[in-house]
Amino acid sequence: MAKNVGLLGVRFTAERVERSLLGRETWRPFPRASEREKWDALDAETRKRLVQAAEKHLGRSWEELPATLFLEYRREGNRSRYEQRHFARRRALAELVLGECAEGKGRFLDDVVNGVWALCEESFWGVPAHNARHSPHFPESGLPDTSFHEVDLFAAETGALLAWTHYLLVEQLGQELPVVPARILREVQQRILAPYNTVDDWRWLGHARRPVNNWNPWIHSNVLACTLLLEEDAAIRTATVQRVIRWLDVFLEGYHSDGGCDEGPGYWGRAGASLFDCLEWLHSASGGELDSYDDALIQEIGRYIYRVHIGDAWYVNYADASAKVTLEGDLVYRYGTRIGDALMMAQGAYAASQAGAPWGRQSIGRDLPALFNQVALRHAEATPPLIRDAWLDGIQVLAAREREGTTDGLFLSAKGGHNAESHNHNDVGSFVVVVDGHPLVIDVGVETYTRKTFSTHRYDIWTMQSLHHNLPVINGVGQLPGGEYAARDVSAHVSDELARLQLDIAASYAPEAEVTRWMRTVSLERGSQPARVVLEDAYEIQKTPQNLALHLMISGAVDTSELGVLRCAAPSRPLLVTYDATVFTPLVEEIQIDDARLRPVWGERVYRVVLEVKQPTAQGSWRLEMRAG
Repeated sequence: MAKNVGLLGVRFTAERVERSLLGRETWRPFPRASEREKWDALDAETRKRLVQAAEKHLGRSWEELPATLFLEYRREGNRSRYEQRHFARRRALAELVLGECAEGKGRFLDDVVNGVWALCEESFWGVPAHNARHSPHFPESGLPDTSFHEVDLFAAETGALLAWTHYLLVEQLGQELPVVPARILREVQQRILAPYNTVDDWRWLGHARRPVNNWNPWIHSNVLACTLLLEEDAAIRTATVQRVIRWLDVFLEGYHSDGGCDEGPGYWGRAGASLFDCLEWLHSASGGELDSYDDALIQEIGRYIYRVHIGDAWYVNYADASAKVTLEGDLVYRYGTRIGDALMMAQGAYAASQAGAPWGRQSIGRDLPALFNQVALRHAEATPPLIRDAWLDGIQVLAAREREGTTDGLFLSAKGGHNAESHNHNDVGSFVVVVDGHPLVIDVGVETYTRKTFSTHRYDIWTMQSLHHNLPVINGVGQLPGGEYAARDVSAHVSDELARLQLDIAASYAPEAEVTRWMRTVSLERGSQPARVVLEDAYEIQKTPQNLALHLMISGAVDTSELGVLRCAAPSRPLLVTYDATVFTPLVEEIQIDDARLRPVWGERVYRVVLEVKQPTAQGSWRLEMRAG
């Protein structure tokens, strides 16, 4: 673990923050709606699209969020039906605000007021899954405790949305209805800033050095926006910024020097990318004085996102991350620009070119820089770097492709690590194999979140279990969750001819497995003709196991008709997996995919191949070879 203690605090001392922070009225990160020249300078197509998005909400009837809908999470474990309405309200308000900024005629102001009023009248700005974690009166309540304001991810997001609404439209709203901007100030103060500044045991802070994840920078990016845009007391404004810096340092302390995100690339968008949001607000609100972009760790955290890129929308997706990721390309490009990394800039420009409009997906605080950065993005190099190799020794993830700069051929990723990673799956020693840019030996990912996902029954879910990863099953048991269930003796080697990860995964298994050593070696042999991925396992078990098998998760249909060969279907060329037919008996299980989160990634089904060892022994080894057909 890298020693990142106080990384930002050492640079951004209290004296430096106080000296360099611009005043609330001085800080103008983006033009307000009244600054017509700058909004009118946006190209006509952009302004047209912003106005059209807002027009969908003219005369909107703001859907109710009744208590019974909120209670569905406690009663049924369902969080998606409430969240659908919750997020629709917020996106509607953001689109109305941006539409008014683009058009500037006052046509959308009444609907903006309705949206502000609707959000301010909600009992809780967060979502049911995050409710009442700290309530002193009604812990674990099924409904919000309105006497205590919980600061979760989406309460903070709502606060920032209202803060940007105030900043952009304060003059227009204040002309007729000064009560509206006044209410925004009061509600954000009471619901976000006051509880943030007075409660020290929010779990996401990292209090008592508890591990933190994307919650920390994500919430802090919004707390910073609320503070810098709305806080009228200069002393409190400065003190809050200093507090944010202190707790961002706790987030950074959890990172290895490789900058790897153990939550996966899907969560990088709200981990490393939200850290960037925070650094940008600090940089902007200090006129560039609070600048940390020359720090090695800050740079490595950014580079992670192109190091795990497979091709197109596919990324290496360990933990709860999806294998398909829609990057906010403008943000990636700007991050790359700040750290002077041309590869990251190209990755961002490429992602932006694939995603259509670079705004309108998540947060208005990200929409604004995307809108005013379009010219630079359009002229940027937009070819993804598709680097040949990356070995992230801190999180123990290897990624390698057959040839740099192309998705043609084989791609391999493999991991070590431990089973207490953020959004953990029991997957120490698992791997992914890709042919021509399409994953075939896969990490399935995670289904739609429910109450069970983050409960004590998390590992009852099939996608979390090592039995549904590319791992052995010993005496019918798999790996267990916990930091002690980890890889040992991990080493990686990368050269022109070879990329290889070797590790002992025995310690990650349940005691009933009785395994003392399981050396796994996964290699991409680029120098062979044709190139191939080789899996080698050598094991020692205390006594002869009753049963022993190797499981492989496959994205396409598997043909076992040829003895010793698994033929895995793919959009381009199939993957041929050769195994010793004297050792294994293959069985293919079809797994139907009905989940709304997994189906867009894998389609209607995936497959689990069980290679059952015919005659298990206490010591042994096997070898599989994989190549494109």
